[in-house]
Amino acid sequence: MEHEKTAHTMSKTSARTSEKMTKDGRIIAAIDIGTTKIVAIIGAVSLDGKVKVMGMGKSSSQGVKRGVVINIEEATTSIQDAVEQAETESGHKFNDVYVGIAGQHIKSMKNRHSKYIQSKDSEIKQSDIIELLDDMHNIALDAGEEIIHVIPQSYTVDNESGVKQPIGMFGKRLEANFHIVVGEVAPAKHIHKSIERAGLKVNKMILEPLASSAAVLSEDEKEIGVAMVDIGGGTTDLAIYYDGILRHTAVIALGGDVITKDIKDACGILQRQAEQLKVQFGTALGEAAPEDIVSVKGISGREPKKISIKFLSQVIQARMEEIIDHVVFELENSGFADKLGAGVTITGGGALLKHLRQLTSYKTSMDVNVGYPSRILSSENQEINLPMYSTGIGLLLSGFQLEKESGFQEKEKKEEIIEEELSEDDMEIGDEYIENNFFDQLKTKVSNLFEDKSSKM
Repeated sequence: MEHEKTAHTMSKTSARTSEKMTKDGRIIAAIDIGTTKIVAIIGAVSLDGKVKVMGMGKSSSQGVKRGVVINIEEATTSIQDAVEQAETESGHKFNDVYVGIAGQHIKSMKNRHSKYIQSKDSEIKQSDIIELLDDMHNIALDAGEEIIHVIPQSYTVDNESGVKQPIGMFGKRLEANFHIVVGEVAPAKHIHKSIERAGLKVNKMILEPLASSAAVLSEDEKEIGVAMVDIGGGTTDLAIYYDGILRHTAVIALGGDVITKDIKDACGILQRQAEQLKVQFGTALGEAAPEDIVSVKGISGREPKKISIKFLSQVIQARMEEIIDHVVFELENSGFADKLGAGVTITGGGALLKHLRQLTSYKTSMDVNVGYPSRILSSENQEINLPMYSTGIGLLLSGFQLEKESGFQEKEKKEEIIEEELSEDDMEIGDEYIENNFFDQLKTKVSNLFEDKSSKM
């Protein structure tokens, strides 16, 4: 009967899975809530990690400041606009989404934990890893904080350290180093509330630098050592990898918006005019800017303003240098600054600023590359293949990986249940055999006894 229930459950699970599958892969939906824009993407992710974008919608980000929702009603409206566009373009409705989270409230810490293996043969299983992860979710935090991610870095099995994948190994003691990402409860709840009011369910919140890394970094880069710097509108996100393992994350509370504000204040113009000047004429190197003058329309009938492009670029460079200085501090603080063989990969909307690659290389003394999500895109959609969409594309891939891992865990649980049932059956058969064997032996002895007596008579 139990086997019938298990089979029935598996068939129901398969039915649910098939509803989300297409010939191009599993359908995943994601929302990137940024300071300047909100992007909703629905795509099909194949088993080899390629993403085919089926629909995308974007709207002006309202009610969000530096990656944090500060007005739920306005944020909900912006989310709904982006979702409707994505659904219309893709022809698919979606009810659950993966959502990015960032903001200056995010911080990371290291921790170490161990357990003794209880199985009879001392084989390490997925359930042992899950138990370690669950224990990490129970560590003490400051008031108003919660754990967003617990990421294993390396394992030690008995005296064997530096193990990347201990499942299947044999040992009595399993120990692990963890990278733990922590955030404040309130900002996370505000995101949840905004998504729910838009008529959707949050599958999982994913740290934005992890999502961006999934979109723009290769496994080779992660192995040799690389720092991914995602320059967004409100924040600059950092993720450092070495030997294929995430080593450090940070969120810097400065982004493209603060540069726009600097231009607005320095030139005495409107915010939208400052943004247009930055995008059209701005450069991260003042000395590389031409001596040209641009004219900006005056407000309320006033005379147009004349602005030097060189002065504009000097304002931009000053703020960009401050942002890069924060990045350098985090690189040194991580302890891996001298191990980044692949240097720095910059992505996000700010990565398209002219001469930013050269300025970053000068300030960090490292090779600098601009990261595009084309590495994992299966379609040649030029609009989506831009650094500003790296986080959204990465959320799709990260969501797929989480669902795949969840599927493996469910499979292992079912296999363990079946093994337990089989072992119980074996014990029952064994007990029955012992009992029957005892009576057979007794019967033989009694029979022999009477045969001996009759022969003597």
